[in-house]
Amino acid sequence: MAGGRRAADRISARVDSGTAELVPDRDRARAFTLVLGGAPQSYVDLDDPTYLEFEYMRRMAMAVDLAAPPERPLGVLHLGGGGLSLPRYVAATRPGSTQRVVEVDGALVEFVRRELPWPRDPRLRVRVADARAALESCRDASYDLVVSDVFAGARTPAHLASVQFARQVARVLAPAGTYLVNVADGPPLAYAKGQVATVRAALAHACLMADSTVLRGRRYGNLVIVAGHAEPPIPALSRRVAGDWFPGRVVYDGELERFTHGAKVVDDVSAQPSTPPPASFWSH
Repeated sequence: MAGGRRAADRISARVDSGTAELVPDRDRARAFTLVLGGAPQSYVDLDDPTYLEFEYMRRMAMAVDLAAPPERPLGVLHLGGGGLSLPRYVAATRPGSTQRVVEVDGALVEFVRRELPWPRDPRLRVRVADARAALESCRDASYDLVVSDVFAGARTPAHLASVQFARQVARVLAPAGTYLVNVADGPPLAYAKGQVATVRAALAHACLMADSTVLRGRRYGNLVIVAGHAEPPIPALSRRVAGDWFPGRVVYDGELERFTHGAKVVDDVSAQPSTPPPASFWSH
């Protein structure tokens, strides 16, 4: 059995970005939600890294599954580390993958390393750095998959929301590579629409995965952008997203055009942090 604490335990610690807490899942022996500043940030099952509690993370994993033939190793750049939910998933489902995780909060990295240790694998490296600075240091066409899941508190920093940032992703992404972005937003979805327009200015082929109520602007939630130099596998993604135990939808082509109608491409001057959740969001 891998190392790490039991789910009966609850622990908190001060990290660079505030207070980190591990909340046990009473239904699973060694599974925890990592909470930062009161906001659930990651879910990790130490015994089964393929079990993903958060719906947006399952959607990201579906895109990972379709990024290449099954079990083929990938080169992955994760911008935002948290509890390393997706890196653990990739390591379990695609052995031999080379993964680089970038997390700005060094104290959080040490907390997760100590309390939720990830598998010892020289191909899985965690670096404490700013996501954009790390991205800009990468070689051209060096990754099959780039994942952007960065939050300061409950908001994505502005410098990771611009077209200049998206162009850096396009530069380091392999020709057949996939870019995944976790976007959090609520009605009227102005931030999400701007992010889709901005990503598409750098990577024209894209689709959007989300819950229907979020897409219709009825509640705050997560939307996942899937983009690349080539068309995403939309039919297969659509089937998987619709078949999830919390079904979602994939928006593409004309519907995606209508979704982003009137949204402006965001640059470094106009970029803003993502929309914060409503005060009552985490109480539900």
